[in-house]
Amino acid sequence: MVDDASIFSTQWTDLPAAIAGSLSVEQLLDRYLGYIRKSTFALIQPVTQESGIELRLFGTGLSLISFLPPFYEDGFSTLRICGGFLVQPHQCDRGEFRFGVEHLPQCERISLQLSDYCPLILGSQSPSRARFWLYRVTQAAIHRLVTVRFLSLLFHELAGPSAGVRIVKVAVRSGKPV
Repeated sequence: MVDDASIFSTQWTDLPAAIAGSLSVEQLLDRYLGYIRKSTFALIQPVTQESGIELRLFGTGLSLISFLPPFYEDGFSTLRICGGFLVQPHQCDRGEFRFGVEHLPQCERISLQLSDYCPLILGSQSPSRARFWLYRVTQAAIHRLVTVRFLSLLFHELAGPSAGVRIVKVAVRSGKPV
């Protein structure tokens, strides 16, 4: 959590170029949305429309989080947050979820980055200790689990099931760890 109580989270995996193949950011985004549906047993339904993408709660029209249509540029697909139940109402025009496929000299870096996100659970730019801990043990834990597991499964799919995955915590920005 950064100083303004918005959330920044980034996860990535480095793949040897030989196994990354021609994975594009469009494919990465599609795989992620499919993974969300599958890993939640279709409880969360990604819905793609002309107006953007919504992650809806199954059987309802309730959008948990809404994004504008993807914006593609320089190996990244950016989904700008524009609303949803899990977003602070007065902060709906902030935040983004970026998917990246970067060609680095030694590897292909596949990344997921959430930034400037203002969760409803936190309530404001100065959340109470209770709200912070509630966010930490619910939404933050789920987000971390989902993104790390997605990247691990993608790595195993491309590198083979016996390929070792190592999770390393890295501080890339200052703030309060969630």
